[in-house]
Amino acid sequence: MSLILSRLSKLRLGKSRRSTLPLLLSNGFSSSLRKKQTPPCIILAEPCEPYEAFLGKLVRYNVNDRTMTKLEKKVRAELVYNDIFGTVVTIGASNGWVATLNGKDGILRLQDDLNPYASYTDPRRIPLPPLVTLPRCQTQIVTNVSMSSSSPDDDEDCVVAVKFLGPQLSFCRPAHSRNEWVNIRIDNPCFFSSRVMFSKKDNVFRILGAGGHIMGSWDLQNHKHKIQRLRFENIPELTKTTNELMDSCCTYEHLVESVTTGETFIVKQYKKSSEIDKGVAKMKTENLMVFKLDDLTVHTRDIGGLVIFLSMSEPFCVPASSFPDLFPNSVESLDACENGFFDLADYYVVTTISPTAAPYFIPPQNID
Repeated sequence: MSLILSRLSKLRLGKSRRSTLPLLLSNGFSSSLRKKQTPPCIILAEPCEPYEAFLGKLVRYNVNDRTMTKLEKKVRAELVYNDIFGTVVTIGASNGWVATLNGKDGILRLQDDLNPYASYTDPRRIPLPPLVTLPRCQTQIVTNVSMSSSSPDDDEDCVVAVKFLGPQLSFCRPAHSRNEWVNIRIDNPCFFSSRVMFSKKDNVFRILGAGGHIMGSWDLQNHKHKIQRLRFENIPELTKTTNELMDSCCTYEHLVESVTTGETFIVKQYKKSSEIDKGVAKMKTENLMVFKLDDLTVHTRDIGGLVIFLSMSEPFCVPASSFPDLFPNSVESLDACENGFFDLADYYVVTTISPTAAPYFIPPQNID
């Protein structure tokens, strides 16, 4: 674990730090909504001492100042180290909650065990209704999970969206009196491997099609949905070598929204296999492009003072000025085998191949 933390720290030491403002983040579009928040963090776990079977203690690693804090909070090991027992698998995260799928009963649960700022002694665990599989669909492999708010246990309007690999997209309201799944079949294969995200600005769930040229939106409140084509502008001219490299890569598209500025961005991440370890390909990011989504989809190397966080959790972004030592106009990336830092203005890129058991960025949490 110390090796992982060392590599995470080195990713961001190659450039001089820029001055920032105190820990204060606007949680919406109005300054009246300012709330003090915790910095974005990564969660690790280490064995309990003395040893306790199947339990580990959380370790919080703050992304901004690279500080590591060992906590007294205990979690079950399967939440961090998938496939040890082959029963409970963590399938995604959103708003500080992780979603797990139990292989025995097929129940999807929301848990705040990995949130270092949630209760140590009374973790919240919310079982969702039994999954309903639509014809010619499957509900065993999940692309990702998205939530409309951070209060699925007491907010009746909170909606959980689950995107399965293939045509099925499912929604439910965990705290609603009619807690049942609403299942949608998306026939366009462009969306089969896509991820779902929630737009707080427009109050809709969105999915970006493969290639990023088409986007679907679902407005559950007004029972509306639409599919729109996206037109890309200002695409940079690339060298022949760069074009050939990108053509050899797998492309991953991410939709991310800034709740402070109201802007929406598409991040295209180009990855290529760097090595094969025990039959598993470890992917390394070779290039990354950011597009601002408006009437047109325009390539940009300037997202202002924002920092975008990409991981197996739902993507998010924060103003760098909200937390000491964050780099503005940058992208932080984390997955199961790679950590990356990208300075968009100078095109300064640092990536390292390093296994991460719980590749989830925990977004800022409100401090009461």
